[in-house]
Amino acid sequence: MNKGSILAIACAAQFMVVLDVAIVNVALPSIQHDLGLGLPTLQWIIIAYGLMLGGFLLLGGRMADLLGRRRVLLAGLTLFTFASLVAGVAGSAGLLIGARVLQGFGAALIPPAALSTLAVTFPEGGERNRAVGLYGAVTGVSASVGVIASGLLTDGAGWRWVFLINVPIGVVLTAMAAVFLPADAGDHRGRERFDVAGAVTVTGGLLLLVYALSRGADIGWGTAATLGLFAAAVVLLSAFVLIERRSRAPLVPGSAVGNRTLAAANLSSFFTFGAFFALIFLGSLLMQQVLGYSPTRTGFAWLATTAASFVAAAITGGKLVALVGVRRLLVAGQSLLAISVLLLTRVQAGADFATDLLPALLVAGVAGGIAAPAAQLGALSGVTPAMSGLASGLVETTREIGGVVGVAAVSTVLVSRSGANAFHAAFWVIFAIAALGALTAAIGFPRRMARETGPEPAPPHVSTPGRPMRQT
Repeated sequence: MNKGSILAIACAAQFMVVLDVAIVNVALPSIQHDLGLGLPTLQWIIIAYGLMLGGFLLLGGRMADLLGRRRVLLAGLTLFTFASLVAGVAGSAGLLIGARVLQGFGAALIPPAALSTLAVTFPEGGERNRAVGLYGAVTGVSASVGVIASGLLTDGAGWRWVFLINVPIGVVLTAMAAVFLPADAGDHRGRERFDVAGAVTVTGGLLLLVYALSRGADIGWGTAATLGLFAAAVVLLSAFVLIERRSRAPLVPGSAVGNRTLAAANLSSFFTFGAFFALIFLGSLLMQQVLGYSPTRTGFAWLATTAASFVAAAITGGKLVALVGVRRLLVAGQSLLAISVLLLTRVQAGADFATDLLPALLVAGVAGGIAAPAAQLGALSGVTPAMSGLASGLVETTREIGGVVGVAAVSTVLVSRSGANAFHAAFWVIFAIAALGALTAAIGFPRRMARETGPEPAPPHVSTPGRPMRQT
């Protein structure tokens, strides 16, 4: 088994998925002009992808456990690549949005299968820490690289290439996955009963929740349509909880629900990415609308965050987790993120990049590079291989929902205020999210966690802690 190739495939697949969350944004005006779209239709190019990605991640994680990680990853890469080709050649809004729906579904299968593949390939300890650290680095930099790539591709080859660029990458990744990933035979559980009712209710509930959060910022949180969407989401998610309590083969087994470390890691993922994605969204608007940056210059401004995040994540996985512990790293990462936002509250029109923006962008990159892999390592700590797909799907789901919540909260503030005051108020919202995340990590994680240096064997379907980890 070539572990280096498996790590490269997992990281590249994750990079492609997260990249597509951000890469379309700068291209939207060009798409609108070429296809003659109105604003209500245009927003669905973004919403369709995020909706399917956020709604199906949990199901994708459980499918990886039951059907096999390799099978699910290959299926996700194939669907994503085909949908990217269709989106790139689409000549109408309907075909483009339909392609984005299929692209989002394919994308939802990839991260949980990729992350759980790393969990079973690299044993707990230094090997897994370094692998997940690099995976977390890729997750952290993908969104900011997407902004850069979007500006360059739109100004150069044209907006269609923000989709077509995925095709050659996807073909190569699919071929590599077919060659290098170990076969699923012997470790998948396709014969086990699948919780269809649970899958339908949780996926439908998550789809409605993500859509309600996306629409609430546009049409108002108190409108009948928004409240109706939230109510329907609550009904479906409540039905899911009842079904899981009675199911003989629940989609989310009780051992996962009762795992305090897994729950704390998911909360930390929610707050970390809620603050981080909102910061990228708001920071990009600040640069263009207040500081007068072009799309390309805005993209390059985020290189500081990208570089800092990558280096910090590599160091986190390679050294810091074993020395400091997941809990302290998450507290530190989200505290640094709050500090970076505080620095940005002082930015005014005419601000100098080197003295006013660069320090905040560097601190934000370090914060994301510390917190992202720490949350992912926390989610996988003490989880058996049979549950790794579910654990990966959960942490990826909370990441996406956190990002939607953060961006929606910031958008609401921007709509309700005007001028520079709107940006300052919105940055304080991000500060509150990051600070709440630091507090949650401090009190949510157990003081002693499973050490990443080789847990004791656990029976199937039981999540147990390993050897004691250094005091956190």
